[in-house]
Formats: sequence, structure tokens, C-alpha cells
Amino acid sequence: MKKTKNITLILGFFWATLSFAQDISELYDKANKSVVLIKTLQPEIMGDGKIKTMIALEGLGSGFVVSEQGDIMTASHVVQTAASILVVFSDGEEVPAKVMYSYPMADVALIKLTKPKSTLLSPVTLADSDKVKIGEQVFVIGAPFGLGHSLSVGYVSGKYSRKHVLSGFVTTEFIQTDAAINEGSSGGPLFNMKGEVIGIASFILSHSQGFQGISFAATSNIAKRLLSEERPVWTGIESYFVTGSLAEVLNLPQKAGILVQRVAPLSLGDAMGLQGGFYKMTLNDEELLVGGDIY
Repeated sequence: MKKTKNITLILGFFWATLSFAQDISELYDKANKSVVLIKTLQPEIMGDGKIKTMIALEGLGSGFVVSEQGDIMTASHVVQTAASILVVFSDGEEVPAKVMYSYPMADVALIKLTKPKSTLLSPVTLADSDKVKIGEQVFVIGAPFGLGHSLSVGYVSGKYSRKHVLSGFVTTEFIQTDAAINEGSSGGPLFNMKGEVIGIASFILSHSQGFQGISFAATSNIAKRLLSEERPVWTGIESYFVTGSLAEVLNLPQKAGILVQRVAPLSLGDAMGLQGGFYKMTLNDEELLVGGDIY
């Protein structure tokens, strides 16, 4: 009798695992055509203080279609200083795009195709991320290291938010997950088990620069509010907050400031005449560009 129960339990576990695999496979097939690879060229000025040379850095990220008119959500850090953007769809078609809105603090951005795709777009459904519960199963589709459309599965591990000191409104909100997010997957969608997007893959916490089980995604509600309602201006500026001893080293006249790292061509920052850094400096294992504007 005991042996029969054990066999029943094993068979039940086998069928449950098989059913789960089929569900994930079906969800992937449905959601994958909405996910895109984002290729960027980002300018960087290098030099020794006298001779400066403009070079172009290639960047990779992911994103997902949110409208039939060519609107695509991604992470701000993927496109914030991009000089050019190329969106690659699952069928291989490549279409140029431009940044419409970007909010670096929450790491969310909206880009738009600058010409129509030859076939119809497949927008995702954005879910209410306030209803997401710790322990829920989720999956991410992205392009780690540019290797096509890759699937990773995990669970919601936590939820974190930060409120503006004066207004009380939430300005940043992230979902923690153990689903793998590696280079190239940033900006990709975090799906619930209904195939709805609950977040935008943002960053990982790691000592080795590789995935170690702790990933974060900006919530879909924050993305919707910022990109669809508030529509923050794209400045095209990548900056670093300077304070304390670093402010003294850089001879700041005040106790703190913003060190400009890079500025995207044809952006607001470029129109304001801001200049990025051109000399690399390593500070506490972090690489900074110095020599540019500080404000």
C-alpha cells in the first residue's frame, strides 16, 4: 500500500512538472513577439586633457512593445545617453527609434519607432503591480549578452519603494526577484503567470558583476505613471552625485554637486551646452569620467 502511494506521489509530481513546463512554454510563445532587443551607439570623449577623441560605445538592452503606434518601454540606463537606437524584433526586422521620455531615478524610459514596422506590432498588457505578492512565480524574457530571446524563471522575493520627502508621492519602486537578469536583459519585461508585464528589468546586486540571485525590476505602475502621465523630459545626461571627500578632490566651491559623465547628441543637455568627462578615474573600484562639467 505504501509503495502504491509513493508511486502515485511520484506520478503526480511528474505530471505537475510537465504541466508547468507546458504553461511556461505557451506563455513564452505568446509573449516573445512583444519583446525586442535594443542596440545603441553612445558617444564618449576620451583624451589626456589636451587631445580629445570622440568614440562610439556599443550598447545592448531589451524592451517591450506597449502600443500599436510603436511605443516601447525599456530601462532608462539602456538609452539615456544614446546617439542612435536600433530596435530588433523577434522576426529579425530592425527599425530605428528615438527617446521620448526618460526618468533615470526610477530607471524607466519610453522610446518610439521612427518608421513603421513592416508587420503588425504585438503590445503587451501592463498589470497592476500593486497586486503582486511575494512568492509569486514570474519570468523574464530578454537578450543576455545579446544572445537572442532568452527565458529565465523565478519568484518575487520582495518589493521596495522610496517616497519623495516633500510630496509623499512614490518616485521609485522595485520588485526583487531571483529570475536571472544579465547584461543585455536590462529593460526587458518581467511577466506574471498570466503573461502580463509587472516590471521592467533594471539591475542586479553582485560582487562579481554577474547574476547571483538578486535582481530588481521597476514596477509597471511606476512606469505607467511616469511615462504615460507625467512624461518626464529626456535630458540625455548621465551624471554622478559628488559629495564629501570627492567634492574636495575635484575642488568644488560647494559641498556637493553633479558631475556630468556623458551627454547624448541632440538632447536637452546637449542644447544646454553641457560637456561630459573625458578622463577615466577609478574611485573605490568604481570608474568615473572626470574633466566635464560639474553643477
